[in-house]
Amino acid sequence: MSSTRVLFLCTHNSARSQIAEALLRSRGRGAFEVESAGTEATLVRPHALTVLNEIGIDASAQTSKTLHQFLDETFDYVITVCDAANDACPIFPNGGQREHWSLPDPSKVGGSEERQLEAYREVRDDLEIRIMEFIRQVGTSATS
Repeated sequence: MSSTRVLFLCTHNSARSQIAEALLRSRGRGAFEVESAGTEATLVRPHALTVLNEIGIDASAQTSKTLHQFLDETFDYVITVCDAANDACPIFPNGGQREHWSLPDPSKVGGSEERQLEAYREVRDDLEIRIMEFIRQVGTSATS
């Protein structure tokens, strides 16, 4: 049985899509082949790595990638996690089911270090709920 291929898309592939990639890779326990990319590649934000480490996920090997490197690949699911990427990529070539999860950009939150980390935690926790539901749905549809 082959893995379900999932691509998470965001604008910069620096926070939301990186967190989603790490969460699905960890929680999916090998049932998913997961990638993330952006309409632009930048860097993985340190706060994203910090909040993943807080829940026991080491994503330090992940890098920011552009969606162009995945255009020739086939995915079962393409999930946008920011509104700008949803608008920029209404159709993804070789993408199966398309979903959009609208999430706030934690990198836009200012203030103290703790306030910034809290914004990343909120996105991480929201994504964890969505990822667990996604795993349940995909697992159910794969066995039907």
